[in-house]
Amino acid sequence: MIPEKLYKKLSKFLSLVLRHKPMLIGLKLDENGWAKTTDLIQKMTAYGKTIDLDTLELIVANSDKKRFAFSPTKDKIRANQGHSIKVDLGYA
Repeated sequence: MIPEKLYKKLSKFLSLVLRHKPMLIGLKLDENGWAKTTDLIQKMTAYGKTIDLDTLELIVANSDKKRFAFSPTKDKIRANQGHSIKVDLGYA
């Protein structure tokens, strides 16, 4: 189990890069806000925010406001709301 303090830091950083500043770590989002999961893990780790798929799954599953989502195959991840960058989430 990941310590609560680290969990919160990683979750907040994930919000920052998926909602506001993907360029901070050199991450590319597609037009619908999706990033490749492997790219996110690699770029966060290179930035000094070490994360793995298990921790990412924990954060997505336990987000009280359902802030994040995986694609069905978990090869992509995105923030569900609150973007300050232009993305089309496809919501009606």
